[in-house]
Amino acid sequence: MTTTTEISSLTPRPRIDWTRPVLWLFAAVLVLLILLPLSWLAVFAFTDKNRHPTLANFVTLFSNPDFLDPLLTTAIIATTSALICCIVAAPISWLVSRTDMPGRQTIRALVTASFVTPPFLGAVAWELLAAPNSGLLNQLYRLFAGEDADALFNIYSMTGIIFVISCYTFPFVFVLVANALDTMPGELEDASAILGGNAWTTARRVTIPLALPALVAGALIAFLQAMTLFGSPAILALPAGFHTMTTKIWSLFQYPPKLELAAAAAVPLLVLTILLLQGQKALLGRRGYSVIGGKYGAPRRVELRGWRWAALGFCLLVLLNPVFLPYLALLNAVFSPNATTLVTPSTATLHNIVFVFTELSSAQLALKNTVILGTATATIGTILALVIAYVTTRKVIAGHRVLGFLATAPVAVPGIVLGVGLFLSYTRPPFVLYGTLWILLLAFLTINLPSAYQQLHAAFATIHPELEEATRILGATRLQALRQITAPLLRTGVIATWCFIFIGVMRELSAAIVLFTSQTKVLSVLIYDLNEGGDLAAIAVLGIAMLVITFAVVLAVNQIPMSGGNAGAKLRNG
Repeated sequence: MTTTTEISSLTPRPRIDWTRPVLWLFAAVLVLLILLPLSWLAVFAFTDKNRHPTLANFVTLFSNPDFLDPLLTTAIIATTSALICCIVAAPISWLVSRTDMPGRQTIRALVTASFVTPPFLGAVAWELLAAPNSGLLNQLYRLFAGEDADALFNIYSMTGIIFVISCYTFPFVFVLVANALDTMPGELEDASAILGGNAWTTARRVTIPLALPALVAGALIAFLQAMTLFGSPAILALPAGFHTMTTKIWSLFQYPPKLELAAAAAVPLLVLTILLLQGQKALLGRRGYSVIGGKYGAPRRVELRGWRWAALGFCLLVLLNPVFLPYLALLNAVFSPNATTLVTPSTATLHNIVFVFTELSSAQLALKNTVILGTATATIGTILALVIAYVTTRKVIAGHRVLGFLATAPVAVPGIVLGVGLFLSYTRPPFVLYGTLWILLLAFLTINLPSAYQQLHAAFATIHPELEEATRILGATRLQALRQITAPLLRTGVIATWCFIFIGVMRELSAAIVLFTSQTKVLSVLIYDLNEGGDLAAIAVLGIAMLVITFAVVLAVNQIPMSGGNAGAKLRNG
């Protein structure tokens, strides 16, 4: 006979469920990560040096031409770039998604290449190509027009800055519009044709309305990207003698620092970003278009007939600017004794590569810091986004909606604004992190959290919660169910998110330029410093190394079998 003692010994002892404490800890980290820097930003913006309340900072900001001119310049650059991006990206999206143009997948891959190319690196490449005196294209032009001819291109101008920024922001519009066209049912256009609609009527009444939300969203993202970029304006606008808002904010950190003005100057960028995001929601919410029904067939391909190769030529001509010419200029600078001289088999050299990786000590330190920060940010950010996405989709704790809002809120915080807030937050007790890699880690985490959260939130939606409930019935805690059941099913999405964050760290300059010290430089900051010193050959070597690492990560992600979510596809598309 089994005794009571024996039965009790066979019964598993109740274990402490750490689920709620752990989830609340993650929630506290999220709140601290976002609210602390924004709070200090507000404090400095609305106080003087003695921390007395004042609006004098904003009076200076909106009355002094030194600040009004950069604000107007930024508005012109952002608006013009967004329009150019829409004009260029929309037809390419349509050609790739809805026509029988040859080489469609190649065009998609080339657009991805322009997407992962850091804009500041693209600006340096266009310096090599279109600097008034030494640019390769201007040198080539003078071979035919004569040595005394004026420069054909001048990249150090408002036009040059708009051109370069457009080259590296149009992929945002392309990805959104192309995805919308890819998923648009072909039957709708067929129905329009059956009812007597011609090609223009069908496009106006069916295709364009269904793609309009994606186009508006893409235009908004392009505007925000152009407005908040630091690298391209710093490399091209400062030599031309004018500022944008991001470069003006950066200049306020130079000796003697004017932190109150820097905080005040960051506020308009933050407010404008929030207003634009809300405006987009209101605009698209007032008049929306959606497809009602079940599964539809694939989109119908429009036959271009004799225009097929002309369409491909147009796409390749556009991609000449963000991909082919810049990459060729960088490769030429890597192997040429002089970065602005065309290399020949007789003049090719490996000296630049040897110099960068053996003699330039700052390059080794920057590469080490970038790898450490990229790996740490991607790992911590993926875990944080995974847990927060789990909390919001499964509604585990009270206030889950607030956590979802906070996880996406940093999308409204430009990098330079976040850098200012973090600098103000972590240069004083109790958290003195300035001068360490920790402050850069916090910046990179905050900047990349929204995209990571959105990817994993979408992936969670594909997994039914009954799987986790079955595990809990068998005695597992929520954390155990997440670790043992849900996370393995999400492995593709998790890995793709990790790689997406890693690539984001490689590209980031806006926040890093405010937060770095001599011992915490990353590759993006080092490239900017080398550009100020005119060492274009070293920049080319580091830039190519950065691109090799980035493309290796992208290729590795694309080799992962599609399972447990669709984030891998998202990374391929954007």
